Amino acid sequence: MGILYEDVVLIKEAEKPGDHTVITVNCPDKTGLGCDLCRIILLFGLSIARGDVQTDGKWCYLVFWVSGIYYYRPEFQQPKPPDVFLLKFWCYYDREGLLHDVTKVLCELELTIKRVKVSTAPDGKVMDLLFVTDTRELLHTKKRQEETVGHLKAVLGDAMICCEIELAGPEVTACSQGSSFLPSAIKEDMFSLELPSEHPNGSSASNTISVIVDNSLSPSHSLLQIHCQDHKGLIYDIMRTLKDYNIQISYGRFFANPKGNCEVDLFIMQVDGKKIVDPYKQNALCSRLRMELIRPLRVDMVSRGPDTELLVANPVEVSGRGRPLVFHDITLALKILNTRIFSVEIARHRIYDREWEVYRILLDEGDGSLLPRKEIKECVTKKLMGWE
Repeated sequence: MGILYEDVVLIKEAEKPGDHTVITVNCPDKTGLGCDLCRIILLFGLSIARGDVQTDGKWCYLVFWVSGIYYYRPEFQQPKPPDVFLLKFWCYYDREGLLHDVTKVLCELELTIKRVKVSTAPDGKVMDLLFVTDTRELLHTKKRQEETVGHLKAVLGDAMICCEIELAGPEVTACSQGSSFLPSAIKEDMFSLELPSEHPNGSSASNTISVIVDNSLSPSHSLLQIHCQDHKGLIYDIMRTLKDYNIQISYGRFFANPKGNCEVDLFIMQVDGKKIVDPYKQNALCSRLRMELIRPLRVDMVSRGPDTELLVANPVEVSGRGRPLVFHDITLALKILNTRIFSVEIARHRIYDREWEVYRILLDEGDGSLLPRKEIKECVTKKLMGWE
């Protein structure tokens, strides 16, 4: 299979229901290219069923067989930091799924949520503060603001009292910041660097994943072989880990079968063009991959005083970006469970020399009908992992 030296992105739609859409990319190679492309594919709500990668060190040819486009939120690097806007609205009352419905509308409008603050007044009224950026860079215009308010009114109906959009100055943004403090007990439990004995699906972790580095098949590359259970964003999790380790992929194939098992073969080398022969580096890479594939996201239920709090931690790449659409999936899971949200804080924390995007969601226990914690944790985990 030859490589054409020309930038190309081709999308071939599925010919019939059940077939995969084929995305072909031909572009200059770079360390972390696979991670960046997989993140974009994940951002558009697509699942990767199979893939081929080939490179000569300068140009790269990639083919992805994908399925499942349901929603999207384009997000591209800006030449300068985008303006942050404060979207504030009041509702007469709260209801199950309200925040998810708002999140879904904003995703469809190509508005990226940076921070959320939800407050419930004693009389039952709800005030939501959302700090957002606009991919189209038009939210400063009257037309774009009216479009946004109109879509929100359509989904919230008579529950909405009012809605305002304004440019968020530094003083407003500073006042919105959630607590940067995380209790030490939470840090030790959620962010442990030790491999868990149990996979999130309940099976033994040692039986669900295998990561091996083999240097016997190629004079210039190490073969990385991974066998594991499939989950949403699996290839992205592999690629972001290799990107963090400055590992380049020269050739690779991955395949997920209908039973939910995934096989990945990648011929890799270090950024200096050499194989990974150092046993310490091999063990470090394999251990990190096992950890990232067993626990790509951290989910837990904790007590916050007399209340119950849902915690979700999303690892941030060295480049400063994290997995997309996490908040969308969290709110969708809570909507399915008919569980209301009392307040939300989103902040970044550096723990054990790694940066995490942490979602702290205080659940509404007003009527005393909150589901068991284990059931909530399982539902949120399954939605994030794509285990329907």
